[in-house]
Amino acid sequence: MTGSRFVVLSNPIEGEDDQFNKWYDSVHVPEVLDVPGVVAAQRYDLAELTIPDDEDLPAQLPPPTHRYMVIYELDREPQEVMAEFLNRVMTGKLSLGETLDLSTVSMTGWTPRGERRLAD
Repeated sequence: MTGSRFVVLSNPIEGEDDQFNKWYDSVHVPEVLDVPGVVAAQRYDLAELTIPDDEDLPAQLPPPTHRYMVIYELDREPQEVMAEFLNRVMTGKLSLGETLDLSTVSMTGWTPRGERRLAD
């Protein structure tokens, strides 16, 4: 197993959160899990954080741009999985849904750097 990941950040079309989440959970994630090399998926909702508006902070962080994230665990190199992922999108075997705001999707592949470390 490579320990690589795909991280996908997304938003629904405005006002379509319920339909978006239903499609994502019941259609899209199962389709992606069928792609060779994808072994697991975990979806996340944005957790709002309150960061003080303090000029003593080293920098002011920009507001988040995405409300949803999914992390796919891979047992192959990200580029190999991405090739099959794109093939399935282009042939219609992997749907992108009507409520997905395609203009905001961010998909990146990640490979481990160093050892996984645990807190004491």
